[in-house]
Amino acid sequence: MWVCGALSGARTRAQVRRGLLRACGRRWSAAASYSAAAEPSRVRALVYGDHGHPTNVVELKNLELTAVGGSDVHVKMLAAPINPSDINMIQGNYGLLPKLPAVGGNEGVGQVVAVGSSVTGLKPGDWVIPANAGLGESVIQNASNSGVGQAVIQIAAALGLRTINVVRDRPDLQKLTDRLKNLGAEHVITEEELRKPEMKNFFKDVPQPRLALNCVGGKSSTELLRHLAPGGTMVTYGGMAKQPVTAPVSLLIFKDLKLRGFWMSQWKKDHSLDQFKELIFTLCDLIRRGQLTAPACSEVPLQDYQHALETSMQPFVSSKQIFTM
Repeated sequence: MWVCGALSGARTRAQVRRGLLRACGRRWSAAASYSAAAEPSRVRALVYGDHGHPTNVVELKNLELTAVGGSDVHVKMLAAPINPSDINMIQGNYGLLPKLPAVGGNEGVGQVVAVGSSVTGLKPGDWVIPANAGLGESVIQNASNSGVGQAVIQIAAALGLRTINVVRDRPDLQKLTDRLKNLGAEHVITEEELRKPEMKNFFKDVPQPRLALNCVGGKSSTELLRHLAPGGTMVTYGGMAKQPVTAPVSLLIFKDLKLRGFWMSQWKKDHSLDQFKELIFTLCDLIRRGQLTAPACSEVPLQDYQHALETSMQPFVSSKQIFTM
């Protein structure tokens, strides 16, 4: 969430447990110095009252902060990313839209500033984040230089899986290829190379993947499908090209390929808090072991939000824009 200050938390203990998850057990050593009396009465937030181009509709505003109640948690956001889904929400073309006016952003890490008298699962100083099998030998994905793509490369490497990473052609392709291979990518190919007949020879030496991860759509997703092993599955979690996924009938009938969608918000609704904790702790373990690192990022002060929003929508930008509070 793009807020500099404290956020009013949930109104019941059950909601508090669902709404916030302690981040990797992090705690601030001077937690006892926090108190509700020391809290600010106003916070800065990036707010939009209408849908449209982010730099036109997002404004940095000062908002009143309600007093902490018995079941409330006040959280000071420390850092928050700009994700493609955040941009889509502001534009008004996302699957779930908040009531306007709304504060931008859905992810980030914060520190508990104060808790109400009824809250037992958290305390001031805790770091928190919003809570709200059969892979074969290799995985193929597009937009491999994205934040998700870089995470897939590293997680797959930790699991002993090969990755075939598709990217758009660009002037600094070799530099990008080297960076992805340093993360653990085994193969990096361009969209144009994926369409060439020579790819048949490539898959004589590399096992055809049983899993494809698509966040682009259009022709790119069709090419991923063409190179899946029989019985394979393509999971679509984004549509950056704003073009439909086209699946040739022959691939569905004769190769028995499967198409699935994934939406993190729905996944969290369909799974318990314990399952979400297990997921987060698994990722934390990979981080501790040095097998998962954050994507390249640029830290941007909240007041420079217009520059950050513009940069996040530029092509060939691999650096995640992170608001620092």
